[in-house]
Formats: sequence, structure tokens, C-alpha cells
Amino acid sequence: MPPLVSLIRPVAAVAVISLLALAAGCSKPGDTGTAGTAPATTVQPNSATQARTASKLGDLSVFRTIAADVAAIVDKGDLPAAKTRIKDLELAWDSAEAGLKPRAADDWHRLDKSIDHALSALRADAPNQTDCKKATADLLTTFDSLQGKS
Repeated sequence: MPPLVSLIRPVAAVAVISLLALAAGCSKPGDTGTAGTAPATTVQPNSATQARTASKLGDLSVFRTIAADVAAIVDKGDLPAAKTRIKDLELAWDSAEAGLKPRAADDWHRLDKSIDHALSALRADAPNQTDCKKATADLLTTFDSLQGKS
């Protein structure tokens, strides 16, 4: 049963990211709607999430949630599980690139670099908790610094 469970997370993450990217306005020029009007979205984040997620890149809460999960797992000392969970972030981030990067390329590259740093720390031949904690803390700081930029 574990192989099925390990497959469900990345598939679910990709599906959520795809839906969020569509809802956040990744539209084709021929789409209907008026210019300057935000597209309707079926995702209704709570007000705390809305206040935290304003970014030139759009709603980053799904990515940040995964990063926070990774940080919590690292804090518990389970680096193999953190390595598995950060793969979900990598897949979700990569699948959303086409919709996010054009919005704010500099911010996208900054966050991508921070994600890569965390991935490298967790995928090291001999990962250590101190490096992984720093990399995941830096990643969360990067997410937080991008929120509120608009």
C-alpha cells in the first residue's frame, strides 16, 4: 500500500496547483472576460490566507504549506521523510512554472533558487539536520518576504 500513498501526494499536488493556476488568471488571450477584472475562482481561501498571500506571483499558499510541512518534518529529525515531502513541492512548483514565472520573473527566480537550495540540502549524500533546518527556514522566509508584494 505505501507505493500508492506515495503516488497520491504528488498527483494531488499537481492537480491542486493546476487548478490554482487556472483560477489565478493563467488565461489565454482569447478567453472571455473584461480586462482588469480578476477571474472568478472556486478556491475560497480564508481571510488570514488572503492577507498573507498577496504576491506578484499570485497565491503561493499551496507551495508554502508544503514547505512548512517539510520544515516540520526536518524539525522532527526525519530527513528521509522530509526529502520525500519536498519532492511534492518540486513537482508542484515545476508544474506551475509556466503560469507563475511570466507574472514576476525576478520573484519566481528568487523563490526557485530557495527551493533548489532546500532540495540540495535534503538530497545531499549525507544530509544533516542543521543544514536542512537552515535551508527550510530560509525557504519559508523567502515565501514570507514575497507575500505582501503586489
